Amino acid sequence: MKFKLVLVLIWMFVIFSFSNQPALESSNLSDGLINNTIIKVYEFFNGKVDTVKREEILSKYSYPVRKLAHFTEYFILGFLVLIFLMDYIHTPKVIIYCVLICFIYACTDEFHQYFVDGRYCSFLDVIIDTIGSLTSSLIFSVKKLKKQ
Repeated sequence: MKFKLVLVLIWMFVIFSFSNQPALESSNLSDGLINNTIIKVYEFFNGKVDTVKREEILSKYSYPVRKLAHFTEYFILGFLVLIFLMDYIHTPKVIIYCVLICFIYACTDEFHQYFVDGRYCSFLDVIIDTIGSLTSSLIFSVKKLKKQ
């Protein structure tokens, strides 16, 4: 049980660390991911990408990649919170508590970003985060609750 709580807290710290990056650093991380994945795939099928095309690809995929990162961070958090809570709650209400905890953390995380250089609060990000945690808690709780 304590190990599961430690995992939750570590992952919350990871999320906090990403949110604590100034806007330029965060954008560079996203752009690096796009450069190392999407652009590589594009080059594999279409040949060398010039600077104009690279900027076009970065512009096109930066926003969806950033939102997918939010979803993924909270998908993982939702899973970790769920497995922790399932030691205490053995009914479908565990999903509600899990999503509520993740929602509250997402709200505090977005509030925290307001104070980070170049970052801002986004309720859309809170919604995406919450959907990520809801998705993982639904996926993983259904299987576990059926066994009980």
